[in-house]
Amino acid sequence: MPQLVVLAEQLLAPVPGGTGRYTAELLRALAATTPDGWTLASAVARHADAEPARVEGVRGPRMLPLPRRALVAAWQAGVPLWPGGAAVHAPTPLAPSRAGRGRTLTVTVHDTVPWTHPETLTPRGVRWHRQMIGRAARRATALVVPTAAVAADLAGRVSGPAPVRVVPHGVTELPASAPVDVPERYVLAIGTLEPRKGVDVLVEAMAGLDVPLLLAGQPGWGGLDPAALAREHGVEPGRVRVLGRLSDAELAGVLRGASVLAAPSLAEGFGLPVLEAMAAGVPVVHSDAPALAEVAGGAGLTVPRRDARALAGALREVLSSPRRAAELAEAGRRRAAAFSWAEAAKAVWALHDPAR
Repeated sequence: MPQLVVLAEQLLAPVPGGTGRYTAELLRALAATTPDGWTLASAVARHADAEPARVEGVRGPRMLPLPRRALVAAWQAGVPLWPGGAAVHAPTPLAPSRAGRGRTLTVTVHDTVPWTHPETLTPRGVRWHRQMIGRAARRATALVVPTAAVAADLAGRVSGPAPVRVVPHGVTELPASAPVDVPERYVLAIGTLEPRKGVDVLVEAMAGLDVPLLLAGQPGWGGLDPAALAREHGVEPGRVRVLGRLSDAELAGVLRGASVLAAPSLAEGFGLPVLEAMAAGVPVVHSDAPALAEVAGGAGLTVPRRDARALAGALREVLSSPRRAAELAEAGRRRAAAFSWAEAAKAVWALHDPAR
């Protein structure tokens, strides 16, 4: 019986970020849509504790013989270490060097940031992503991308026989809310605190508003200091609050209580928080990053990237007009209904199972 092995290493990363959420949701959906005659398993590098990577309905995680850093280096060097199964799906560019006879390998490429905004990554990260994505284009069975925007841009960056398939993310069903101490009204941003998320522009925009800003996410690369940014732009102490990493239930509560979600990113491959906010009936203001505009589909307010004044104006429009906020919330619900993790999983299965 053939088996699809999904690399679940991102679930054990210190800062799982959006790719960690993607990995977890896709694994659950793959388990729920496993075709007859197939089994599903996961694999990770060698860890002292791999329990956080366990997903109900998925066998494993199978632990590979190398620790994370060694596995990253081995696959980058082309060491032919296959994680098992007749098929492998890599939710990030961390993937085996090739599939081999009778095997299939699909690799998700979330964005083209290593080319479009290399300054928002470490130089080592830029080199690694470019090399691994370029090799996957040459040697994988297929590349999976979340938006047509990524597909179009990637076509000018890499070349190879692997076809590129657009497989949009789904909408995560939020659990019951856990209580979190939040104000009555606030602007919310969700994501790792790193340069390409536009946090600096958002904090600057808050100087002209009279509500707090809550940042739900862990510090990432780049050393962003929201408190220092607030002081720089004259935002009163305490009006910018970093919530850090939240449980799914806590995040659900914070999201449902938000007056508006701000997504001012310089670049994204999809923008899952935008879709999750829309599904929850929260109005969205987002940048004109192509993928965000594609996902939002006109159901949010769009502002130019790096334009703090325009961002402040759009946020003020939502905050000051209950009618406008309600219109955006309803448009967002309709837009979010078009996305499904089950459909995403079926599309991935189809790349490995010709019968589908």
